[in-house]
Amino acid sequence: MNITLDRLMPEPLASIKHGESSIWGNHVVLEEGKRILLNASSGKGKTTFTTTTLGLRRDYSGSITYGDKNIQAFTADEWTEVRTRQIAVVFQDLQLFPKLSVAENLRLKNSLTDTFSELELKQLLERLEIENKWEQECGLLSMGQQQRVAIVRAMAQPFEWLIMDEPFSHLDVENAKRSMSIINERTLAQNAGFVLTTLGESHGYSFDQELFL
Repeated sequence: MNITLDRLMPEPLASIKHGESSIWGNHVVLEEGKRILLNASSGKGKTTFTTTTLGLRRDYSGSITYGDKNIQAFTADEWTEVRTRQIAVVFQDLQLFPKLSVAENLRLKNSLTDTFSELELKQLLERLEIENKWEQECGLLSMGQQQRVAIVRAMAQPFEWLIMDEPFSHLDVENAKRSMSIINERTLAQNAGFVLTTLGESHGYSFDQELFL
């Protein structure tokens, strides 16, 4: 599934001058299966891109289409299907349930599609060196630990696109590499693409395409 942004301009960013290479106000196609780095300085709209592309905000001009359908025409049931089986996300604010344990956060997401066994979830945590946090409340974890939980949670569904809003901002180089390895494996296994927003760091990964805000 391609995602097409046609002259997309979020209202909060309309008064800002954007460069010719910016995705804002231009025609941009996110081609299925591509690994895309979305590069921008602070305040240029990385989080706005994430929430707008996911249909969580509608204050924009232009259009966003998934395949050949404008997302503003989606019903609530269609959005449920899209967010359960087509598009996964790692939000910048993570949106974990802080009073629930790591296990409970992961089980809630995974139960929607039964993507992984509990053993497989624990193995992913082990690869990210947080397997000992299984029963820990998420709100008591460090931000870097929470980011790794959010990354595993995003993996726990089928998807055609994975959208990540600065997912490694609290991770050191080695943990970012470990996370990138899991993301790469999971997207390849599903012939999926991903968009990773960043302040400029490529995290040692070779992307298919780099876009700018």
